[in-house]
Amino acid sequence: MAEYMIFPKNALVHVVPPQIDPRHAAFIEPLACSLHAVELGNIQWNDVVVISGCGPLGLGMVAGAKQKQPKVLVALDLCNWKLDIAKECGADIVLNPMECDLKTEIDNLTEGLGCDVYIEATGAGSSVKQGLNIIARLGRFIEFSVFGKEVTADWSIIGDTKELTIRGGHLGPYCWPKAISMVAKNLLPLDKIISHKFPLKDYEMAIKKVISSQDSIKVMLMP
Repeated sequence: MAEYMIFPKNALVHVVPPQIDPRHAAFIEPLACSLHAVELGNIQWNDVVVISGCGPLGLGMVAGAKQKQPKVLVALDLCNWKLDIAKECGADIVLNPMECDLKTEIDNLTEGLGCDVYIEATGAGSSVKQGLNIIARLGRFIEFSVFGKEVTADWSIIGDTKELTIRGGHLGPYCWPKAISMVAKNLLPLDKIISHKFPLKDYEMAIKKVISSQDSIKVMLMP
């Protein structure tokens, strides 16, 4: 770890409290991104919120959305063990779309209306279409992921059918202080989210573990 760092004079520098484990401190940046996505969703107390994807960002979104105290918070993932961690982050309900009829499940929760907020954090085109299918009329759809190829969708759903608000998110502006506070208060099970740690010399193995995400969440290189 560096003893000193040089910053431009106009840089925003956030001080990490000394009691935070350096490994946990490394999660502050992705958590700030997650919190920005939650802010974009403008979550209200009576909302049914669905977060698709329980990777590092998605789990941070679950924890952040729980702070907003929505009516129901639902987490989605294809790996059941990640859904278990989503429960620890604050999800009220966890669902594996491969093991249930997701539209029916959400309709049962909402009297057929659909979810109020859908936050997409998988980078999979199928998750986009899934979200458009289960979201309510006048719902807020937040896109916060990177796709490997172009995604097509029925834009009639966005406009004429449901009159949705679509917002894209990037980075974590103005969310670092809250992220630092959440990490300092141990509001996330970070020792479970940080699923793998590798010495720096094994960086290639670590990258492969990230790519094969079925058995990993946050992979960390240790200097």
